[in-house]
Amino acid sequence: MTDLATKPLRRPTGRRRGVTKPSGWWGLAFVAPATIGLGVLYVWPFLSTLVDSFQDVPAFGPATFVGADNYTALVHDPEFWKAFGNSALYTAIALLGVPVAIVLAALIEQVGRGRAIYRVLFFLPVVTLPVAIGMVWRFIYNGDFGLLNTVLSWVGVDGQFWVADPRFTIYAFGVVGIWMGLGINLIILGAGLSAIPKSVYEASALDGAGRVRQFLRITLPLLSPSIFFVTVLTVIGALQMFDLNFIMLRGVNNTALADSKTIVYLFYEKAFVQFHQGYGAAIAVVLLVVIMIATALQFRLQRSWVFYD
Repeated sequence: MTDLATKPLRRPTGRRRGVTKPSGWWGLAFVAPATIGLGVLYVWPFLSTLVDSFQDVPAFGPATFVGADNYTALVHDPEFWKAFGNSALYTAIALLGVPVAIVLAALIEQVGRGRAIYRVLFFLPVVTLPVAIGMVWRFIYNGDFGLLNTVLSWVGVDGQFWVADPRFTIYAFGVVGIWMGLGINLIILGAGLSAIPKSVYEASALDGAGRVRQFLRITLPLLSPSIFFVTVLTVIGALQMFDLNFIMLRGVNNTALADSKTIVYLFYEKAFVQFHQGYGAAIAVVLLVVIMIATALQFRLQRSWVFYD
């Protein structure tokens, strides 16, 4: 009888009869549609815009390479810096909507019944066409017969030409931006509030913590990842604001348009109205760099105030 203990072990070959080695081509076939879509819709337009930013691209005829002339003209263009300042101001105003959304989300979380109804009502602007929102708020802000001035006249306050006076237009846009962003912010923050264990609040209540202290010591720290996410989305969306600028300011003899353009509206005007496509491409590239820097700065700063489990 052969001793099994002394019988040499046979190393597995990794291949059995009738079993074929899986091919990596199947994985490539499954990811190909998404990869092609990303390449066609994102990578190629970005590369094309980057190349155009170094060229003089006329409406008709071939493009001419001009090097960094578009960027040099951009740096010395006061209209660009004015638009950049307007976009920065609008972004700062839109960020004020984040604490408003935090407070509203906390209040809605305390509602026993009808919580979903409140969230749906606040979410309606998100699913509404921006053109419709712009037209409605343009009527509200109308200096002659607008709803806002009518309400102000009831309390003895003189109304203003909110979208025809450059002193007020960006602030008027900011109010609309806060209102439009509340819906998605409430959904994200509401999900973050629902994830906080109730036992934490019960334990703090036993220690004598009131509602305000619980909000400051428990809710805000545990909600900080959601607040950070909402802040990043708000900054990116605000820097890309175009629709309100286009809908609410375009009109006959609107003197506020020249001083109230955002950086995206300036890109639209240069590239598609004046047909300076190379210059417009340079504006788009600069905007991309600004958004990347702002996002990277936020990710850097979040280490000091965002708390993860």
